[in-house]
Amino acid sequence: MAGSSVLTLRLDPKLKNQLDRLSKATNRSRSFVAAEAIREYVALNNWQIEETIKAVSEADRGDFATDKEVERGLTKWTRRAR
Repeated sequence: MAGSSVLTLRLDPKLKNQLDRLSKATNRSRSFVAAEAIREYVALNNWQIEETIKAVSEADRGDFATDKEVERGLTKWTRRAR
């Protein structure tokens, strides 16, 4: 893999066995499966952090939903649940 680096990590035996089974079942290397899992984890957590930062900024600006907007949202979703 061009431009890649080596990362060494310790896994408990159960997790390593699960990684090995997944690697074998998908016909991918253990390294590929682990890198893909880390890539997905980092992407998800980056997204959550970015959204949290945006939400805090909106709150700091006082950008909240009005009572009417909240009421409309609740009405919409409670009707759908029935």
